[in-house]
Amino acid sequence: MVFDWLIGIVIVAVIILASSIKVVKEYERGVIFRLGRLVGARGPGLFLVIPIFESMIKIDLRVLVFDVPPQELITRDNVTTRVNAVVYYRVLDPEKAVTEVEQYQYATSQIALTTIRSVIGQAELDELLSKRDKLNKELQQIIDEATDPWGIKVTAVEIKDVELPKEMQRAMAAQAEAERDRRARIITADAEFQAAKKVAEAASVLEKEKGGMFIRTLQTIKEATEEKATTVVIPFPIQMLEAFGYRAERTKTKEETETGE
Repeated sequence: MVFDWLIGIVIVAVIILASSIKVVKEYERGVIFRLGRLVGARGPGLFLVIPIFESMIKIDLRVLVFDVPPQELITRDNVTTRVNAVVYYRVLDPEKAVTEVEQYQYATSQIALTTIRSVIGQAELDELLSKRDKLNKELQQIIDEATDPWGIKVTAVEIKDVELPKEMQRAMAAQAEAERDRRARIITADAEFQAAKKVAEAASVLEKEKGGMFIRTLQTIKEATEEKATTVVIPFPIQMLEAFGYRAERTKTKEETETGE
């Protein structure tokens, strides 16, 4: 009879001992409470928790990810959009994460959701599309300040996608096409201006240099006759006509002078 009692006691002791042995992994911490009072965070490794008198809550210290579902928002310039984002955070102080807030993961996700709605609602559409890095940093700073008393560190907030109404997409496509057409016209006009300026400078040089136009005419004739064509158009410089007119006028003047004598 006594032997049976001893066996029972040994079995109970083994069960109690087995239940009191706790293993905390490298990326975890165990927050211990003794009779309802906070003892501290333990781990990683193996340690004992006194049954009935002590309890333990494990906290994961790895970076956690919260995916913000698509939110329908109205920007400051009254454009309806759907925005989704992702939030990266981790627990820096396990004791605060347990004692300062109930369900720190849910609380962090709600803070992130409301902050995203508030910040994007104060931004214009162009800022949301072109200055996303600025908005990401602003969101990260605001959410991190709100969760800091809970021992939570928000490492990054990234806006993943911005969905616009179809009417707005068509309007933006038309605006982008008009902008590209404007730039193309400016580039073409600038190229024509530069080309005309260079042509004017070349004409000025040829006009000043004696025989310049004649050499240029010969070069043009050479380029035109290189192709095997039945009809060849040869440009005739006005300067040569002016030269012929000048000689004819001089000849006429000389004849009139001789006749007058």
